[in-house]
Amino acid sequence: MKRIHLYTLIGITVAIVGLITFGFSSSDFSTYDTISSAKNKQGKYVHLIAKLDKSFPVEYDPAKNPNYLSFYITDSLGATAKVVYHNNKPTELEQSERVVLQGKMQGDVFECKSITLKCPSKYKDDKKELEKGLGN
Repeated sequence: MKRIHLYTLIGITVAIVGLITFGFSSSDFSTYDTISSAKNKQGKYVHLIAKLDKSFPVEYDPAKNPNYLSFYITDSLGATAKVVYHNNKPTELEQSERVVLQGKMQGDVFECKSITLKCPSKYKDDKKELEKGLGN
């Protein structure tokens, strides 16, 4: 076996071991937590999926502090938590169907680092639109 083949084989082996070791331990493969499980993991980075709780006001005043947003969320189990996000308010936050939050629970407040909005699907079946399409 030539040296180049041996070095290539060793390099591929090291790359595979590195991907297995570091790739699967990263937070990209994490599951979604509930608010209660996030409270049990105080200070640890978690992902939450929830709905915006519209019974509480969204606090955002860009004139006062454009990098402070707070709102409340409710998860699928009915638990509610306050979210604080130190960045600009995402467009269409109030219209979103669900929000995916990444951050840490600090006491009863979720300190959010990243927000992804899940907006209502434009591909939902609308019977009237389907009937119009079939009629033409």
